[in-house]
Parts: sequence; structure tokens; C-alpha cells
Amino acid sequence: MILYPAIDLKDGECVRVVRGDLATATVFNKDPAEQAKAWVAAGFDWLHVVDLNGSVEGRAINDAAVEAILTSVSIPVQLGGGIRSLASVEGWIEAGVSRVILGTAAVRDPELVKTAARRWPEQIAVSVDVRKGRVAVQGWTEDTALDAITVARRFEDAGVAALIITDIDRDGALMGFNIEVFGAIADAVDIPVIAAGGLASVKDIERLRAWPGAPIAGAVLGRALYTGAIGSIEALAAAA
Repeated sequence: MILYPAIDLKDGECVRVVRGDLATATVFNKDPAEQAKAWVAAGFDWLHVVDLNGSVEGRAINDAAVEAILTSVSIPVQLGGGIRSLASVEGWIEAGVSRVILGTAAVRDPELVKTAARRWPEQIAVSVDVRKGRVAVQGWTEDTALDAITVARRFEDAGVAALIITDIDRDGALMGFNIEVFGAIADAVDIPVIAAGGLASVKDIERLRAWPGAPIAGAVLGRALYTGAIGSIEALAAAA
């Protein structure tokens, strides 16, 4: 299982928010590139970077911070937030992003996602953000009538590298993973599933690994990692 420490960007800083509400942002590092280097030094093999302002605005807002991260680390970076066109996808891949995450586009323009996945094999992920059983878009500011499995199944056999499933109701709240949410989607599709939202302790990683159905490919680590509720050494050991 791959662990992805999260670097969420708001106004050029590395923050954590609760349930996607930007007004709840806590700044953990004013220099996102330094935070990226710290996670590399801690032993992580990937980074999960999200432009929170961009998610709401539908365009890159924290691009300077992203570019600084890309130039400061050599491990792969997956990036989401406000990427809504093939030109944006191409620009970020050319800039060095290893995997581009598409969320709102996956709901509103699934053909764009499929085209991108064909053009850049294994470099496109789909973010499925779930609140009270329904998928949210536009930086989690708008709810849809769609459930997560419906959206996930759109991309079977499309060449999508991963599905990043975020449980908005628990995100940033240190409530523990709702394993059934992630497991049900992993069982429903053949695309690798990465779990996000609610991780509180190393037990959550152990419970993901123990899911009796289809293996869950990865997990995003956020507030628990930043506050020290979970340490990098124990997290990586549990995932190995």
C-alpha cells in the first residue's frame, strides 16, 4: 500500500482544513516546498498536492507553490485542484507532475477524463469526493445527485491510474476511516482505490490492509500526520 502525505495549498501556504471548509484552514507550513522536502526526508515515496483555491475557482491559483514543490523534490507528485481542461493537464505533466487528478471534470465532462487517460496512460487519476453518500464537485461547494460507484464505473477500462475516494464528512476531523466506503468502491471496480478523509491513527492503515475484499491500493495522510497523531515510521511500517 502506498501512503501519500497531503500538501493542501491555500493562499500559497500548506494548510489543513476540516471537511473542505476553507474558513477552517490551519497553516502548518508557510513554505510548501520545505514541507515537501520534509515528507521526502521522512521516507515517503509519493506526494499528494491539492490546490484548494483552484478547486473552487476552477483554475490554477497556487501554481507558484506547486512549481516550487516540483523543483524541490524528486519523488512523484500527484496534483489536483481546478484542473478542468486538456491544456491544463498537459501543462502540469510537462511541468513534472507524475499524475494529474481530475474531480469536477469526472462528473461534468467524463469524456475529457477518458481522452486524457488515453493520451497520458497511467498519469490520470479520478477524484471522487463523497458527502452523505453523494459526490460533491467544485471544491466540495456543490453536491450532485450521483453516488460514488456510479461515477467510478464511468472510467472502467478507460486507462485511469487510480480513484482517490475522499470521505468529506470525515476529512480533517480525525474521526477514523469509514473502511466500508472505500472497500465497497474497491470491490465494485477494477481501478486501484486510494482512501482519503478521516485517518486518525495507524489502526486505520491496518484496517485498510485487512479489508477482506479487493485490496485498497493507498491512503492519503493529512491532519493526523501533521499533528503527530501518527508518525511517518509507524505509518510506513503498517503499510509495508
